[in-house]
Amino acid sequence: MKLNSIKPAEGSTSDRKRVGRGIGSGLGKTAGRGHKGQKARSGGFSKSGFEGGQMPLQRRLPKVGFRTAANRDTREIRLYQLNTSALDVFDLDALKNAGLVSRSTRKVKVINTGTLDRAITVRGLSLSAGAVKAVEAAGGKVE
Repeated sequence: MKLNSIKPAEGSTSDRKRVGRGIGSGLGKTAGRGHKGQKARSGGFSKSGFEGGQMPLQRRLPKVGFRTAANRDTREIRLYQLNTSALDVFDLDALKNAGLVSRSTRKVKVINTGTLDRAITVRGLSLSAGAVKAVEAAGGKVE
């Protein structure tokens, strides 16, 4: 197969409509635009969502939800991820260098998911109540 021999499957494409090409074409005279009115004029079309003065749908429906900007630079990390990492002391810089969180992260919260079977030290990170218990039960400490 060569790139210059590739063609679409038979019948999958059709020729474009050629409008305004005489009365015999079926799309002559007004070229499918009807008689007069805004849509018949060249350049005459309104902005998307405009409903002729009726209150547009996107303004009739209620606003829903809110996404706080704080979520953009906050990440969660799970206990089992700390367990599988080779580090013994975890702080924000250590997590970034290990590739466990992205470079743009400013806050990290450790949550109690999975098990921790070795002593680790957690510095400067927020932890859930269950995560604090799990770290201390494994002989680690939270600073």
